[in-house]
Amino acid sequence: MDFFTWALITAGFAMAVGSLGTGLGMGKAIASAVEGVARNPGASGKILTTMMIGLAMIESLAIYVFVVAMIILFANPFTDQVVQVLQTFAG
Repeated sequence: MDFFTWALITAGFAMAVGSLGTGLGMGKAIASAVEGVARNPGASGKILTTMMIGLAMIESLAIYVFVVAMIILFANPFTDQVVQVLQTFAG
């Protein structure tokens, strides 16, 4: 496989792992917040505020993974060097 194929595979794998992790984290955070509100409805304001801040932090991880995947695909700083090395080996 050539360099660009590996870049596509790497970007896809990074997005899959990043999305899986953030999805599981968000699900656990929401489940815990709902459980906390069910146990103590009077604290729902503080719980929901803290949950929203936590969800924003978790979502930032998915955005960082997306940015890195886009860098791998479109603005890879090593593209010229890799293509040059491949051309050297190819002949």
